[in-house]
Amino acid sequence: MQRWKRSRSAGEGTGPDAEVEEHTDEELDVDPADEAGDVDEAGELGEVDEVGEVELVEEPDPAEPDVDLDPAAESDEDLEDLDDDVEELDEELDEDLDDELDELPEDGRPLLPSATDSRFGGGLLAVQLLQAAHAKQAITTALAMGLAAAVSGRPARETAVVLLTVLVGQTILGWHNDIVDRQRDQAHGLTGKPVAMGRISTETLWYALFVAALLLVPLAITTGIKAGCLYLASVAVGLLGNVVLRTGFFSWWSWAASYALLPAYLSFGGWGGQAEGNPPEPVILVLAALLGIGVHFMRAVWGLVADHEDGWTYLPLKLGLKLGATRLLALSTVYTAIIAILIAVMGAKVGLSK
Repeated sequence: MQRWKRSRSAGEGTGPDAEVEEHTDEELDVDPADEAGDVDEAGELGEVDEVGEVELVEEPDPAEPDVDLDPAAESDEDLEDLDDDVEELDEELDEDLDDELDELPEDGRPLLPSATDSRFGGGLLAVQLLQAAHAKQAITTALAMGLAAAVSGRPARETAVVLLTVLVGQTILGWHNDIVDRQRDQAHGLTGKPVAMGRISTETLWYALFVAALLLVPLAITTGIKAGCLYLASVAVGLLGNVVLRTGFFSWWSWAASYALLPAYLSFGGWGGQAEGNPPEPVILVLAALLGIGVHFMRAVWGLVADHEDGWTYLPLKLGLKLGATRLLALSTVYTAIIAILIAVMGAKVGLSK
């Protein structure tokens, strides 16, 4: 039972002659024992005004959260701002989605995440770069050129520079080839191509190629400016061959030209930028060009199926359709070996240079 003290009215007991009414506990029906409890209860459930009257205050419902709503948040202006933010967010999401769709291959297969790009310089990325460089061809060509330099009587330091220069140049050619063929390799589902599989991005490979090119220039001219320019021209021809005339009958031209420049690089080479040797023997140039054609045929055999699907008409494909891939590979290998033997024989007979 709630109890509170009766307050005096505005005109009661306020006059100068008014008698002060004394009320006993019985008249107000107040239990003295509960007086203290009344005060506590009044403090919890109400507020006492200045004249002593207790005003009841409704207790908040604990089940309802105490939320202080800001009326301004529901204004039309705030709602318009909210709509604008939502529209901007939708536009950003649409743009991001369009960018992701543009990066998908034409056949709709998503690329694998380029996890190695975030670890540039790590061991895993080095493996991907090595695989994209066509490492077998690069190492074989570099060893052959180093051996040719040693047999021709070049000192060990020059032989080492020749080997390293050719290795860097062949690496650049391999990276460029994988960049150019990225979409084709994706379409044919080739598993040995890190760029096509999304293991390494084209931006990363272009960066590595640019760094390798900056290294190649001083390496090439270390054995002479003329010799270095000839080897840089050989690499440039190979890069051009990756994009020009590679699908038709004259696909072999870049291989023949780039390989023909290699004996000239050796014959004019020496030590230091001012070194200048002698011109190469013409027969060695011709044999080197024929060797390049043989290497082209051997390399082309492994992609004949994909090239035929893409409508290529180059010479290795035409011969492969008539002879079969296995027979073409065997003939190409024998041909290349014979040319290599002839180069060795003629080099021992007439020498590398005049």
